[in-house]
Amino acid sequence: MIPISGKYLQRGKLPLLPIFLAGFLAGILIMNMGKSILLENTGLLDEYALYHMKYMTVNSNALFYYVLKQRLGTLIMLAVFATTYLGLAVCVGAVLWYGAAAGAFLSALVIRYGLKGILFALTGVLPQYLLYVPAMLAMLLWCESLCRSIYFRNTAFQEGNHSLPKRLIHLAVITAIVIIGCFLESFVNPHLMSALLKIF
Repeated sequence: MIPISGKYLQRGKLPLLPIFLAGFLAGILIMNMGKSILLENTGLLDEYALYHMKYMTVNSNALFYYVLKQRLGTLIMLAVFATTYLGLAVCVGAVLWYGAAAGAFLSALVIRYGLKGILFALTGVLPQYLLYVPAMLAMLLWCESLCRSIYFRNTAFQEGNHSLPKRLIHLAVITAIVIIGCFLESFVNPHLMSALLKIF
């Protein structure tokens, strides 16, 4: 059981990796237990969908603005919640959600396509997730640090001297990395996906 009780939230850093793995496992279990509903009755990632993806033309500019809105919206939401007493709980929920989504996505592809599904999953997240993953990890740590500095100053948790300008610089760097990731997701990944689907 992951120790995320109120006392734990006050005395130490969040166990992000165990939380992610718990969500990942939950996503796999949910997808396997509900595959008749989630896969067979929805057509999620089926051959018909991939066929249309194969011959689809992607407007990279429109895709860029769409993913930029989604990714920056997530950063803003996390930053805002980090200033509230719910900041740590939101961080835990976000990590659980990312883990569950990753587990369900990978499980769905493996159920439908076997080992080829793993190749599809890897291609689908590259190269942008090489930036998204460290950026999101840095964002979660930033949010945790900010929340603890506001609400848990008198606990055993200790951190360095993080002034507001330094925090804003860190946030700006994270945002810049995410924007570059959005560019890769919009202008590079579609070409990789198109090349894979031609031989999938």
